Amino acid sequence: MISTILLFVAGLVVLILGADLLVRGASRLAAAFGISPLVIGLTIVAIGTASPEIAVSVQAAINGQGDLMLGNVLGSNIFNILFILGITSVVVPIVIAEQLIRKDAPTLLGVSLLTFVLAFDGGLDAVDGVILALLLAVYVVFALKQSRSESKKVQKEYAEEYAQKEPRTMRNSISNTVFILIGLGLLVLGSNWLVDSAVQIAKALGVSELVIGLTIVAVSTSLPEVATSVIAALKGESDIAVGNAVGSNIFNLLGVLGVGAIVSPNGIVVAEHVLQFDMPVMVFVALVTLPIFYIDSRISRMEGWLLLAYYITYMVFIILRAADSSALNSMKLFVAFFVPLTFIALIVIAVRSAHAKRQNLNAT
Repeated sequence: MISTILLFVAGLVVLILGADLLVRGASRLAAAFGISPLVIGLTIVAIGTASPEIAVSVQAAINGQGDLMLGNVLGSNIFNILFILGITSVVVPIVIAEQLIRKDAPTLLGVSLLTFVLAFDGGLDAVDGVILALLLAVYVVFALKQSRSESKKVQKEYAEEYAQKEPRTMRNSISNTVFILIGLGLLVLGSNWLVDSAVQIAKALGVSELVIGLTIVAVSTSLPEVATSVIAALKGESDIAVGNAVGSNIFNLLGVLGVGAIVSPNGIVVAEHVLQFDMPVMVFVALVTLPIFYIDSRISRMEGWLLLAYYITYMVFIILRAADSSALNSMKLFVAFFVPLTFIALIVIAVRSAHAKRQNLNAT
């Protein structure tokens, strides 16, 4: 068991190192060819930080381990919003750009609902995968076109983060290409180690691959997003912090799940309990971003704590379900109570925020 854990940790380290080399080489190469920092951030960096999820999920799909891949995608999406945005806004309250409120958050909700609908027949086959992958291409084209009309504030944030230019020489081009190739190689190697060790850990603990995917693998492969979002928030680059989490979720569903469904030998089987609980939780997480983003156009510390409370609660239920499958009925009852309570809490926060605004206006 110790050797398996060490292999898992080694796989994770190699994955993160590979993602870092891939992002570094690709972003420098793109900058040298005159591609704008905003486009680099929205595409190359977004895909690079999601590359651990991509590598692990595709490897699991090729191996026919659909549960592990599905758990990785669903778990990462829940983790990205509830934990990453939660912990980031607790550290530094995050200001939300108008585009995220009007376009990206609704897009995430729509993509989450579509994935749920496609999976409702009990699985995702190659046709479903093609639909998701085509929508990813549409989303990327739309994001690139939209980047041209971004505000100067947003463009400045991305320029400060991703405008590290270097001379366009043959030597630099070759070195950056080598970084990319080494990064891709490490991603393949790391994903092999992590997937193999995750399956062994699941067997040793007597739990399903889905549970391991929703918890350990999802959290581990999302670590690059944690670092990117927290560091960006501390620098005051809130658009990068939130855009990274939301964009990664959209890419996970359309790209990772889409490609996984295409390359998986028998498609991805979606168990009934996933349709009854985990996917609805993913949709609810996407839904709850709308009122949170809309209130004051920011995520306050109070809302950050609320998101973290959600994630802790979800993890508790995952553990309970792994120990006793009959716990699913209790989860449903809890959700039926907790969801309305959450929206009541958001209404209270909105009212308090409006009252504070009125007081500030009266004071001036």
